[in-house]
Amino acid sequence: MDTKLLSAVVTGAIIAVVLVMMWAGWRSRLRRQSDVEQLPQVPDAPGEPTAAAQGQYVATTTAGDWLDRIAVHGLGIRTNATLALYPHGVLYERSGAPALYIPAASLTGVRQDSGMAGKFVEKDGLLVLAWTLGAHELDTGFRTRRAADKDVLYQALQDLISSAPAAGATSGK
Repeated sequence: MDTKLLSAVVTGAIIAVVLVMMWAGWRSRLRRQSDVEQLPQVPDAPGEPTAAAQGQYVATTTAGDWLDRIAVHGLGIRTNATLALYPHGVLYERSGAPALYIPAASLTGVRQDSGMAGKFVEKDGLLVLAWTLGAHELDTGFRTRRAADKDVLYQALQDLISSAPAAGATSGK
């Protein structure tokens, strides 16, 4: 066996092992997060949004742990998306992944941050929406395509959160 063929076989084997390990790690994460409740149903006719912007859905993580990506329900898939705000909640229309709807009562806060789950941008370049799903406190990151949209969404999210009923009133907290 010549050196080139041996190098190709060894490289192929290493790549295969790495891919299998990545797959096993993702499956393990899915098992660990099997207690995460089903996502809220997306409204059939949400109405007219009060604010919207195109951008990138970064990921949903455990609140306060920007590396603990939530894998279940497709929440860990980074994809292009449109973020739309309604008086009743927030809707992420994601390409290649199911839509994510967060009722206004589940929202607990919004902040601007520079990174989460492998996506790092300039200072305060991400909008991070804090919310609850049953007993789980989560953070969802979104990067607007246009910088001017971020400030509009941030203000609209703050207004929505301040006017929404508290999540604790519905989840027993």
